[in-house]
Amino acid sequence: MPRHFILTPVGSAGDVNPFLWIAHGLRARGHAVTLILTPPFDELARAAGLPVVTVGTLADYERLVRDPDLWHAGRAMNLILGHAGRATETQFEAIAAAADRAGHGDVVLAGSLLALGARLAREKFGWPLATIHLQPSVFLSVHETPVLRAHLEGFARLPRWLKRLCFALPNPLDQAAGPAVRAACARAGVPPPRSLMREWMHSPDAVLGLFPAWFGPPQPDWPPRCRLAGFPLYDRGERPELAPEVERFLAAGPPPVLFTPGSAMAHGHEFFAAALAACDRLGARAILATAHREQLPARLPATALAVDYAPFSRLLPRVAAVGHHGGIGTLSQALAAGVPQLVMPMAHDQPDNAQRLVRLGVAVRLYPRRFTAARVAAALDHLRRDAAVRAACTAAAERVRADRPAEVVFDTLETLRRAA
Repeated sequence: MPRHFILTPVGSAGDVNPFLWIAHGLRARGHAVTLILTPPFDELARAAGLPVVTVGTLADYERLVRDPDLWHAGRAMNLILGHAGRATETQFEAIAAAADRAGHGDVVLAGSLLALGARLAREKFGWPLATIHLQPSVFLSVHETPVLRAHLEGFARLPRWLKRLCFALPNPLDQAAGPAVRAACARAGVPPPRSLMREWMHSPDAVLGLFPAWFGPPQPDWPPRCRLAGFPLYDRGERPELAPEVERFLAAGPPPVLFTPGSAMAHGHEFFAAALAACDRLGARAILATAHREQLPARLPATALAVDYAPFSRLLPRVAAVGHHGGIGTLSQALAAGVPQLVMPMAHDQPDNAQRLVRLGVAVRLYPRRFTAARVAAALDHLRRDAAVRAACTAAAERVRADRPAEVVFDTLETLRRAA
């Protein structure tokens, strides 16, 4: 029976693209779909023919992107969680309006951890909700504990009893988002959670991880209803093409190195300067991917090309290596392409993602202070030449091809039902 799915992604392109993939898949199965999106992603979804309710403004998004704390190891989490808390009521109202316009019907909700308005709608209206996690770092296990912050790899080696004690302490989700969520609950007539982290992080109806078990193995203390699907690998459309200038650059010489600090990074001057200097040392060519061209030198050498956007599913199989921030969207496309990765993790899920890539043998990690021309050049030289790295990349690509994320995702979503 066709149903109305209301999807609420929150974040940058890497966070939104998987939900666009889900939306396309649900529509292909005959369901109605509405996306709750902020600019600039609302226009991207409309261009793909997907119904959208817009919340917030482009100025709000640009203000967040321009805030240097967005990438600060110590302040980024509170910034993002505070923003998510303040957006709770707006999201909730948009979801309710979308359901009203569709005549309610058989509504199913799906949202990210930061879509707190979706969880409020579940509590208010009783609609089933799937929490969709894009990365394993959100599962705070005392068994295989994620790297929660840059340089804190040693936390995972603490005794389990001590980690349990740490997780019981006041946490950033409750502290940064809690006050706004409690206020939104009061206005909606919904009892607030005692703790967002302990009660609202994972929906009791379903939890989907859009990554494979070989990347983030399930642990005994993960939510009981959690299912792992694999990487969706959506790339702004089913058959994206490379721009003519990118094709010309690729054809003009040996495979370049791709560098991208993420679609939401507007403070990557030092990242790109080190990348260009490292390529100069190696005699390598480079493609620099950023929508914020002010991060780049005014004049680039003939061996470098700047692009605002390129579909990574098409570009990555044709590069020698990729240097990036550790975002889940970029790393999954690189794994699928079998390309070695140089990762400069800064905040959010990036340190944990980088650790997992290093364990797989497909990457070298350099934290920002060590991301210098000399170290980048040495890392790239190793990644491009080492036979063990090449073998690990090939094995990872084969694993990605063997996964069947659509089967898990759509089976889970289509079987969700309102609680009796």
